[in-house]
Amino acid sequence: MLAPKRSKFRKQQKGRTRGRAKGGDHVSFGTFGLQALEPGWITARQIEAARVAISRSVKRLGKLYVRIFPDKPITKKPAETRMGKGKGGNEGHVAVVRPGRVMFELEGVDRTLAEQAFTNAHHKLPIRTQIVSREAVL
Repeated sequence: MLAPKRSKFRKQQKGRTRGRAKGGDHVSFGTFGLQALEPGWITARQIEAARVAISRSVKRLGKLYVRIFPDKPITKKPAETRMGKGKGGNEGHVAVVRPGRVMFELEGVDRTLAEQAFTNAHHKLPIRTQIVSREAVL
């Protein structure tokens, strides 16, 4: 599972998910990409599930680039705990994704195979996505 090796602070505030992606909003490495259409948090488990779904679809044909990394720690208090007594412990890590962010890219496959792979990956993610290509962006 993806997680940062170390971080400056153990816990982080929630933050806001308004606005569009600041960077990483076009296909840079591959030919086709899976782009987010709405903001959200993608957990390390969801990233891994989508990665496995894509790699199983394309088998050994293409190269896959994962362009998001879960570097935000998420805390959670135990069930049936009274209010107060501080912030909960760390439960895992998420990647903050804003609209326009290209999360995965594929290279060396044809369009139909890329669409099938990204459709399989889309079902593993909690946000709406679209498939973009390098030609459409340029």
